[in-house]
Amino acid sequence: MDFTAIIGDTDRLQAAVAGRDARFDGWVFLAVTTTGIYCRPSCPAVKPKKDHQRFYPSAAAAQDAGYRACKRCRPDASPGSPAWDWRSDVCARAMRLIGEGVVDRDGAAGLARRLGYSLRQLERLLIAEVGAGPAALARAQRAQVARTLIESTDLPMGQVAFAAGFASIRAFNRVVAEVFACAPTELRTKRMRAKRTGTVTGGGAITVRLAYREPFEASNLFGHLAAAAAPGVEEWRGGAYRRTLRLPHGPATAALRPAPGYIECRLRLADLRDVTAAVARCRRMLDLDADPHAPTEALAADPALGPLVAATPGRRVPRKADAEEYALRAVIGQQIATASAATVAAGLAERYGDPVADPEGGLTRLFPTAAALAEADPAYLPMPHARRRTLQGLATALAAGRIDLGPGADWAKARSDLAAVPGVGPWTVEMIAMRALGDPDAFPAADLGVLKGAAALGLGTGRDLRERAESWRPWRSYAVQYLWAASAHPTNDLPVTDEVELSER
Repeated sequence: MDFTAIIGDTDRLQAAVAGRDARFDGWVFLAVTTTGIYCRPSCPAVKPKKDHQRFYPSAAAAQDAGYRACKRCRPDASPGSPAWDWRSDVCARAMRLIGEGVVDRDGAAGLARRLGYSLRQLERLLIAEVGAGPAALARAQRAQVARTLIESTDLPMGQVAFAAGFASIRAFNRVVAEVFACAPTELRTKRMRAKRTGTVTGGGAITVRLAYREPFEASNLFGHLAAAAAPGVEEWRGGAYRRTLRLPHGPATAALRPAPGYIECRLRLADLRDVTAAVARCRRMLDLDADPHAPTEALAADPALGPLVAATPGRRVPRKADAEEYALRAVIGQQIATASAATVAAGLAERYGDPVADPEGGLTRLFPTAAALAEADPAYLPMPHARRRTLQGLATALAAGRIDLGPGADWAKARSDLAAVPGVGPWTVEMIAMRALGDPDAFPAADLGVLKGAAALGLGTGRDLRERAESWRPWRSYAVQYLWAASAHPTNDLPVTDEVELSER
């Protein structure tokens, strides 16, 4: 179903509300004029009369119109609109940057500069698209982060306020009261009566739940991240994928564990102001804001892919938390096995990466910055001369800002800039587009795993495969996940044990 085509269709939206259709959650928000509350379309509460229903394209727009969040369905906690996950226009790029906390750090004017627009132009575009400007969207995000920290941790309210991005405790108290119709202390008191979703331990870790849309297939997602993990930078331990993060205010570690209906996210931060950025990167890494229905419906129509889609609907694209890191590792991985590429990446991290303390496991280093690899001694880059030159050429371009792979990147320009680096061919560009930029229509047709999967399904290779893949647009990145799953490889399976568990037996 094309949700974007029916956002302005009131009759269909009212039908979705009447049927409590959870597929619309995050796409649109229902406001009730008689109560002053806004909800998810799937809210279990008694539905209001149609004359009393109003629809908004974002929680921020509903809040701007004077509505407060429903305490029953918690619309602010729903996964974000999938549109920002697969679109590449300026509004989508702005929403991704807001999700990373750019407005909190640089202000709305800083966001506009990042995108190359005036603030007035950007505000006009966002209001037309999502019903609110960048400041209102960032305010809504701060409120949601604050609620999560209030209800899922034992942090003092002052720390919650600044971790959520508020400039003052007074602003924090005012916004929470306006959005949720109760004081921060009331939110915590009410949640303490129910089951806690997490806590801050004595060691300072924060645990929160990351929501997603069903269906959700975890096998290839965590299987790929675990199989390609660079020791010291990443690991699979205790049923969780763990890795180091380079955040705006310092290093961090994240542990992500699949659970029924959500992902458990355990963060250990150097600075609490990085909560928003850390959560955004973890969500993006696991493709949690995706709409699983659109690619499932499109790919299920293919006779070869249909049975695979029916068997495991809801596959996500495994990405990396840091786009520049993945781009560099894609070059390292050219024409070598997954495990070998991980070993090389681990060696580079040990020599050129910054140290990280990890009291819970074996994470020791951040992956090196592009600047560090650009200046690295070629003698310590264990790869053929041509690939070494490509790696340092890409690192130099990234460090100089000539290539932007961040959440606000223009995907078409990024592809063109990548292709201009000597040694970066179509496979590397498409892999970076898929796993770093987040393009849902990337297609590395020459990838060995894609070719093996296509052969197993009788889809042919080369031109035949590319022509067949045209019918999978705009979801070819998701088709890749099913092609990879068509042949045996460790990346297809969710790890069930790790070295720690084995040593304890």
